Amino acid sequence: MPTAVANALNARETARPALASDIQTVAQHMMRLNVAGLPRNYELLYEALIGLNAGLAQDIAALGPHPQQEALDELGLRYRLVGHYGLAGDHSRIEASRILKETAERLAEGRLHHRAFTRACETIIKSVSGQQDHQSLADFMAEVEYLASSLSAVLAAEQTIGTRLEEDIERLTTLERGISAVQTAAVTDKITGLPNRIGFNRALDDLYGQEDGAAGSALIMIDIDDFKGLTARYGMQTGNRLLKKLAGLFRKTVKKNDFVARLEADEFALLFANVGMQDALAIAERLRGSVEDNLVFAASDTSEASGLTISVGVALSGDAATSGQLQANARVALLAAQSNPRLPVQAFGR
Repeated sequence: MPTAVANALNARETARPALASDIQTVAQHMMRLNVAGLPRNYELLYEALIGLNAGLAQDIAALGPHPQQEALDELGLRYRLVGHYGLAGDHSRIEASRILKETAERLAEGRLHHRAFTRACETIIKSVSGQQDHQSLADFMAEVEYLASSLSAVLAAEQTIGTRLEEDIERLTTLERGISAVQTAAVTDKITGLPNRIGFNRALDDLYGQEDGAAGSALIMIDIDDFKGLTARYGMQTGNRLLKKLAGLFRKTVKKNDFVARLEADEFALLFANVGMQDALAIAERLRGSVEDNLVFAASDTSEASGLTISVGVALSGDAATSGQLQANARVALLAAQSNPRLPVQAFGR
């Protein structure tokens, strides 16, 4: 196992120049646009340039040679980039606070009308009860008119407040839906619709947070062999279609209490409950066979069909005290599988 892991790590080292080149490309473009070196700006430019998001790239170009941060943030929110979800939450809280403040002001205005009407009623009551002597009919009628005017003002104010409160409720409901959508998007992979790494980490934390412990579960990590070369040859759209098909195949594999996520461009993770190593290895072998038997593709009608292969690493929760250790164990097994194509399914510690 150690030799296999070392070989896999060496192979990854050779891929680092390409990653460094991507980082340099994004950094140079940010400098040209005079964009602040914020993590969310890097994510935005990376998605446009390296992620080949043509729509986002065009929208950034439309902002001109020196785009404003506010405009960049609007694009990040529109394209639902993870680094911008915090901004969405801040904007939602500010908007909710503004709506509630306006509502409080309207209610305060309504209370003023009610107080004026109450004072008018008290004046009339005193007059009718005879507490005020020598009051003329004209004075009495003036008080009645004032009372009627106060009542009309109260009724009009209540109608206005009622209408605006209904509007405020609708705005808050829409805002709540938006916040819910942002929260969902924050843990969802945009291409496959599966949970992303954030959602996966939450599932692992929940597993290890159970009162009866995390024993009895198995983590299977899957990496698509040479996915970068595949997309370079057939194009990003073909790669995305394959990811969607792969996600659909994995969804059919998991049951109610199981979990599947896409962690990175070419990496998936499946968490199975109540399985031992023998069952987990059988599941992993079935997954590998299903992928290789079903995911045959071509870039066009005239292209030669190609098959998809995967490497699989398996680890048990009973061998890991923490969620981080479980992930590390599964990755060690995955690296061993990647370094030995003849044994594409490997188990940690076996």
